[in-house]
Amino acid sequence: MTTASSARGSRSRRSTRPSGDDRELAILATAEHLLEQRPLADISVDDLAKGAGLSRPAFYFYFPSKDAVLLTLFERVIVEADSALEDMVAHPPADVKALWRCGINVFIETFGSHRAVSLAAEAARTNKDLRDLWSRFMQKWVAHTASVIDAERARGAAPVTQAAHDLSAALNLLNEKAILASFADDRPSVSREQLLDTLVHIWVTSIYSEPPAG
Repeated sequence: MTTASSARGSRSRRSTRPSGDDRELAILATAEHLLEQRPLADISVDDLAKGAGLSRPAFYFYFPSKDAVLLTLFERVIVEADSALEDMVAHPPADVKALWRCGINVFIETFGSHRAVSLAAEAARTNKDLRDLWSRFMQKWVAHTASVIDAERARGAAPVTQAAHDLSAALNLLNEKAILASFADDRPSVSREQLLDTLVHIWVTSIYSEPPAG
């Protein structure tokens, strides 16, 4: 009886011991929490390790640096936004023009839910891995937007003005700057309350309005 009880206790202790995935998630959660309080430059590896309940040497088993932690955090946010966008495309609203509002809102809501990570990634854009990650997804989103613009033109709903890819690139780059400036409370910037309506107005006007004569 005693032996059986000891065995069960041993198994219980082993089952409650954090796994490698748990420790990695703890580091990521600590990093996002600390980024809400101060910039990455003011956060040390010791801070991340301590917050995750690890020693400094143990931290390096999961990440080579704090920059790698930020890269992983930012990639998770980007994938979350991309997945939400793909789900919206798979189940689009009946009104095609409403598609633009829903799509823009995906980015405002997703990146806004991880505001500190988004701003930290923007500040660290000199990091090549971060730049490459962002560029890869931006190219995907620009291509998708261009394909919808082309489809709207093909069915006669939107006029043929600027090249679809160029217009798409400009609108997506506008989103990036406007959203980040709003999150950072830059001056000037669009207020968070008016951000979605303002961007939707610019997108719909740019895609569906005829250019001025002359």
